[in-house]
Amino acid sequence: MLGYLKKFFYVLPAPKKRLFLIVALFIFVSTLEVFGIGLIGPFLSLTNNPETIHTNAITKFIYNTLNLQSEMVFVALLGLLISVVFIVKSWITWHVKRYVFVFSFHQRGELCKKLIDAYLNAPYTFHLSKSSSYIIQSIIDDTRSFSNSVLMTLLNSTANLIVIVSLSILLCATNLLAVVVILTLFLPLIFILHNYRDRVKEWGKRLSKSNEATIRTINHGIGGIKETKVIGCASYFEDALSQRVREYEESASSLLSIKLIPRIVVEAMLVIVVVGFTSIYLLLGNDIDNLTGVLGIFALASIRLMPAITNLVNSTQTLRSSSYALNKVYNDIRELETKRNSEEMPAGYLVATANDNGNASPSRTLSFQKEICLDELVYRYPAAEENALTGVSLTLAKGESIALIGKSGAGKTTLVDTILGLLLPQSGDIRVDGISIYRDLRAWQNLIGYIPQSIFLTEDTIERNIAFGVNDEEIDAERLDKAIHAAQLGELMQDLPQGIKTQVGERGVRLSGGQRQRIGIARALYHERDILVLDEATSALDNETEHLVNQSIQALSGEKTLIIIAHRLTTVEHCDRIYLMEKGRVVKSGSYAEVVLEPEALQ
Repeated sequence: MLGYLKKFFYVLPAPKKRLFLIVALFIFVSTLEVFGIGLIGPFLSLTNNPETIHTNAITKFIYNTLNLQSEMVFVALLGLLISVVFIVKSWITWHVKRYVFVFSFHQRGELCKKLIDAYLNAPYTFHLSKSSSYIIQSIIDDTRSFSNSVLMTLLNSTANLIVIVSLSILLCATNLLAVVVILTLFLPLIFILHNYRDRVKEWGKRLSKSNEATIRTINHGIGGIKETKVIGCASYFEDALSQRVREYEESASSLLSIKLIPRIVVEAMLVIVVVGFTSIYLLLGNDIDNLTGVLGIFALASIRLMPAITNLVNSTQTLRSSSYALNKVYNDIRELETKRNSEEMPAGYLVATANDNGNASPSRTLSFQKEICLDELVYRYPAAEENALTGVSLTLAKGESIALIGKSGAGKTTLVDTILGLLLPQSGDIRVDGISIYRDLRAWQNLIGYIPQSIFLTEDTIERNIAFGVNDEEIDAERLDKAIHAAQLGELMQDLPQGIKTQVGERGVRLSGGQRQRIGIARALYHERDILVLDEATSALDNETEHLVNQSIQALSGEKTLIIIAHRLTTVEHCDRIYLMEKGRVVKSGSYAEVVLEPEALQ
């Protein structure tokens, strides 16, 4: 349990002192409750025999101090006091419970922000090993599980435990024998639940995994809806989803069924205790007048004890079943924070701001006046046996354009990802005007515009997709118009009734492949970066549009520094220098004529 609490406090966004405040409120409410229930016994005894007021030192003192003339008035005042205590207790309890709800759901929101921050700023290699369904499930389901099934359950368990301890002390003071009998009868319940503890954990794990698999199945089926319909494989995804749903319903049914046991057992045990204790008490020849007060306290205490014990026992099952989700969130946050603080950088360099929460302010850039130098870069993917890059060196002057060519798997994309700062080399360095980019990686990335082969578009307007990551009020209309025309999108904007306000649909489904590609180019041009990296950026365009876009790109030569990956070699004829890559190495470099046109160049 200590390990569980350690992980809980690590994940919890709120200061720990707020939890102590809640616990203090629970203790105060329980004290009021015990005080009120403790008065029930004397009240019932006095109702049955008012003359006992004068035989008890405390009641006699209060009676004389108040200068009362009637025992019935005293009993009525005691009843009024009990009523006031329970009214105040109920009012405070409602507010405390409401505060628990507000606190718990607020913590869920804070944890969502904490996770999205961690995932967005995670090293690129983390995302290579994690699926989008995993991350979505963590942010949506696991945070909900933490809020509802861990945080709220722990707080409610604390409240129930305080109530149980407080009322147990009161009952012990009333009749110790009855409390011992109750505890003995509850031993079978403890034994049953103890035997199910491992199964409860497994059911919770299966619930979480089936949810993740369900999200993944839906993503695959709906995300590739065109292929799903053409191939006719809808039944495959339906069957897969049915299997995931079946796993969920089996685990959920088992988990909810085991949670019924405590209430059923507690109800039966309390009835047995009350009836049995009364029978034994009378058989032993004890005074029935004393029994009235004792049973009154036990009856009212049982009304509170039964749900408190039931909820506490159920809470232990809920905490066990939620341990997988808690461990998952804990491990992700710990792993990402560790990587953020101690990620390996090229030897000899200290990174001050390699990950600074995605701050992409263009006002912070490296000075780039002369050249970019790649010096003996070596990179190996995690768990890989061979290097993806080995000793790659090249120099690129400001305003030059270069092309990286070679067969698939030659290392072109890995090299570009390293240049983009997504992958950090095990050795070697990238320097801009003699300054390592790893001294301020964010400032280096603020120099770069990236145009991938497959453009990511948000489900939003063309305007917001071009001005990606910019608030509406900060969008520069002049820069936007310039980028649209440079990417050959002017005619399209005129043809669309809503122009730049046109919704592109999810992943740009309402646009053609060429139109999506040109929006990606316009995006890079809008942000006015000095360096443009184009990864097969024109491969989805028709010949005429490709020619127009290439003309726009060539017009940037001298003004922008271009790094181009291309398989269609005619698209790199204008480049100042071509680099041919094989097995993670640059094997040849030179002009287009020297590298591409020589017959042996690409053999």
